Amino acid sequence: MGSPLSLTVTGAAPGAALLAWGRVSDEFERAEQSMSRFRESSDLTRVNRHAGSLTGSRGAVAPVEVDARLRRALVAAWRAQRLTDGRFDPRVLGDLERLDYRGASLSDRPDLPLRALQSRPEATRWLTVAGRRSAVAVDVPVDLGGIGKGLALRWAWDRLWAGLTVLEGAGALLEAGGDLVASGPSPDGGPWLVGIDDPGSSRDEPSHVAVVVVDRGAVCTSSVAVHRWRDPRGRLVHHLVDPATGESGGAGLLSVTVAGRDPAWTEVWSKALFLEGARGIAEAARGRGLAAWWVTESGSLEMTPAARVRTAWTL
Repeated sequence: MGSPLSLTVTGAAPGAALLAWGRVSDEFERAEQSMSRFRESSDLTRVNRHAGSLTGSRGAVAPVEVDARLRRALVAAWRAQRLTDGRFDPRVLGDLERLDYRGASLSDRPDLPLRALQSRPEATRWLTVAGRRSAVAVDVPVDLGGIGKGLALRWAWDRLWAGLTVLEGAGALLEAGGDLVASGPSPDGGPWLVGIDDPGSSRDEPSHVAVVVVDRGAVCTSSVAVHRWRDPRGRLVHHLVDPATGESGGAGLLSVTVAGRDPAWTEVWSKALFLEGARGIAEAARGRGLAAWWVTESGSLEMTPAARVRTAWTL
């Protein structure tokens, strides 16, 4: 899903660790085939290509049979949109393409980017689920992005941890492109220590701005350190699009990290908080009681009280 994947296992024989890795790899492959917008054959690409297609006398959107994972992911994305008051909104595919951040080709539906831009602000329900079947339809194309990776982490973690819990004293940390979930003892027998990358450091020589203690749960980061480019108008943009404007958001911020119980929801809140920008993030994060750390464009690190108690050290 566009992210390097790694697994660390402690307190288990090599055979058990290899079995856990097989489960993780299998689950991510299934998740990518369901949810990736970068794969031509994925279920999400098929759904996006049918976005807005009408059928029947009542003009209903035609449902597409998909893997159950995609159905669950789309329902979760719709719920996340409501719970974040629209800060998280998967209907930004048109904006991403306009900014020249492309995934699987939608060239056979050249109207889709424009339609997405025109339809997204409406407060109507954009998702249709066909009864109890794994059939869905969307009014406009969607990008599952971070929530898709978070769900893949959740499902892969559930599979590998089910196999490790039978081993007394086993622990694991599963990471996908900077988002991770961990439980059990680390290699030194204590809790896991997770570094928050300095988004201003070099990729060849990365450094950390803080180290977070993780006993059990997820840590997810939304950052502009990797995905930044020049759009067709020559502007420096990134992939964290503000649904309210259709442009790259999070003014004054370089990265936001959130710690929580579940990787999917932790990822959602990291993006929603990023889009609050430097002026609004402190109030939004503290108001929800979130453990959040953020790095501003000036290079300073700030955090909530809930994050401070989880922090081992800062620079």
